[in-house]
Amino acid sequence: MIVERPSATRGAVKTGWLDSRHTFSFGHYHDPLWMGFGPLRVINEDRVAPGGGFPPHDHANMEILSYVLSGALAHRDSASAGDAGVLHAGELQWMSAGHGIQHSEFNASQSEAVHFLQIWIQPDRVNAPPAYAQRAFDPQARRGRWAVLASPDGVDGSLAIRQQAWLRGAWMPAGESVDLVLDPARRYWLHVAQGAVELDGRTLTAGDALGFVSESGLHRIVATGAVAADLLLFDLPV
Repeated sequence: MIVERPSATRGAVKTGWLDSRHTFSFGHYHDPLWMGFGPLRVINEDRVAPGGGFPPHDHANMEILSYVLSGALAHRDSASAGDAGVLHAGELQWMSAGHGIQHSEFNASQSEAVHFLQIWIQPDRVNAPPAYAQRAFDPQARRGRWAVLASPDGVDGSLAIRQQAWLRGAWMPAGESVDLVLDPARRYWLHVAQGAVELDGRTLTAGDALGFVSESGLHRIVATGAVAADLLLFDLPV
């Protein structure tokens, strides 16, 4: 089964400083048909105006990934005496809320918006100690191939998360391609972060996503837009 999630059908929240699109139910957006996909619970595409941001708030027992598409995102949390850092385009941050953590995220610039994806994955254990890490991933290192960005064991320099799930990324200028090999014993969520691609006759643009359940075989993804395609693939337990 292939599940289609067009960008235009996502939930929308817009305030004075935040323009957000929700792939799955989140906050004031609730759709019983879109409560998550296996342990993948949240993909929010956020645009935060200069000087704006999320004030300190609490989380527990969730793996939270932030992936910056443009601009700079500042972060502070209560783990390890208050970790703080700034994420730039192409950088991925992991925060494991564990038994409880307080954090804030805000635009690090007073003149330019920040555009990022906030991703939540349900962990495979509860009440672990909170943890935090971030890493830069060079787009050229994943050009035309699936590079591991997050994994259970931190393989190939990826961020180690607390779930039997893998996040892979691929980057392709127009005309280039990458193959997608599906194992029916797993489920997959393909999210187009930027650009446009074609897959099995489907045209997908930024914000569009496909879910694969009990699917197998090899599928070719071809970048078609003027902007290089930036793809995220979640490999999840059934």
